[in-house]
Amino acid sequence: MSSLGETPVGAPGERVLLHGLRLIDGTGRPPVPDAALLIEGEVIGWAGDAARLPADLGPVRRVDLAGRTLCPGFIDTHVHFALPGPAGNPLQGLYELPSYRTLKVLDRLRTTLENGVTTARDLMGLDAGFRQAVAERRIPGPRLLVSVTMLSQRAGHADFTLAGGIDGLAVAVTFPESPRSLVGSVDDMRARVRDLVAAGADCIKLATSGGVTSPHDRPEWLGLRPEMISAAVEEARAYGGLPVAAHAIGRPGIEAAVLAGVSSIEHGYALDEALRAEMVERGQFLVPTLLETTQDLDPARTSPSAYEKGVRWHRIAQESVALSAAAGVRIAMGTDSGLAVGHGRNLQELGLLVGVAGLSPMAAIVAATGDAARLCGVDDVTGTLEAGKAADLVVTDVDPLSDIASLGDPAHILAVVKEGRIAVDRGGVLGEGVLPALCP
Repeated sequence: MSSLGETPVGAPGERVLLHGLRLIDGTGRPPVPDAALLIEGEVIGWAGDAARLPADLGPVRRVDLAGRTLCPGFIDTHVHFALPGPAGNPLQGLYELPSYRTLKVLDRLRTTLENGVTTARDLMGLDAGFRQAVAERRIPGPRLLVSVTMLSQRAGHADFTLAGGIDGLAVAVTFPESPRSLVGSVDDMRARVRDLVAAGADCIKLATSGGVTSPHDRPEWLGLRPEMISAAVEEARAYGGLPVAAHAIGRPGIEAAVLAGVSSIEHGYALDEALRAEMVERGQFLVPTLLETTQDLDPARTSPSAYEKGVRWHRIAQESVALSAAAGVRIAMGTDSGLAVGHGRNLQELGLLVGVAGLSPMAAIVAATGDAARLCGVDDVTGTLEAGKAADLVVTDVDPLSDIASLGDPAHILAVVKEGRIAVDRGGVLGEGVLPALCP
């Protein structure tokens, strides 16, 4: 099948039964070795052991998956589609029109979807227009949640002000009309969160510590004063309980964010025993972005300071995440794709969650499906293969429970279905001639 868009699974009103498959449903329950799944339009009508199919199933189009494994569409809770990854320099955007940058984003969205990610949370860069275009199927891409921008104080991780006074983040990364990223007081923070709500943000992204790539700070610095973090969390709760994600690498930034009650700590490299216990008690998530830690910054494309920070903190990160997982901190998959990591490699994070963080393969899958959906607040829509949920599916020719790292190779992502529509079907595994043409 062509991969340039999304094709309905069957004609309008047609019901499609996938059978002869091994089902991993994203709940953490054991796999079902001989299973079936019924697609009814955009949603799952039934899923489970094929021997228990309803007797009154009615007319359906049947597709035999010949023993292949069916998983939920995966969820990446930390991506940056506005950033180019190692293929380019983020500051290229200074020399490009927003319309041109938009066209490059469209390719990244398509590539990510085709490689198994059916939902993604963009934590700085995209505005709500991209989310709307994907939801209306005007462009192919994962279901999107957007923070629009990232907030910090001056000399914090969101401060990319260049020597001439140009706000590099506003000009090169985020899109016109997006709220600005720098806040200077508690009142500023309250107003800025409200601006983001008005701009359609699905979550609030704070930089509570310094970062690696930012020019004016260090990861061990506190990137927002605790009273400002608390104000952001309070405002987010007042507006429908929006999740608050905190970029937090060093201990001061992690501690301030945890105690303020954020939903997730992104990175969390300097977590210690006391803070891990606090996160477990509060039910907060850790998004470890391990894939990013395996890719040191290119010294030819970044400053010596950023390169040094990256090397040092990436080593700390890999030891820390394993300790956090062992302590029982809830993990959700995120990759930081767009920075040092190229788009479309997202599922390589699964192998790292097992090999580095020490999760079982099933726990890693849940971190990228059911638990990721819970963090993002979309678990009523997606994340597990259960009746009534969106038909977001991945077909693979490997057993993820014995070879989870292979999911990071697109060659093993045989087909991706999002909301009952084909995003990609490599080799026609869903059946030659069963699906209507992409472009009639």
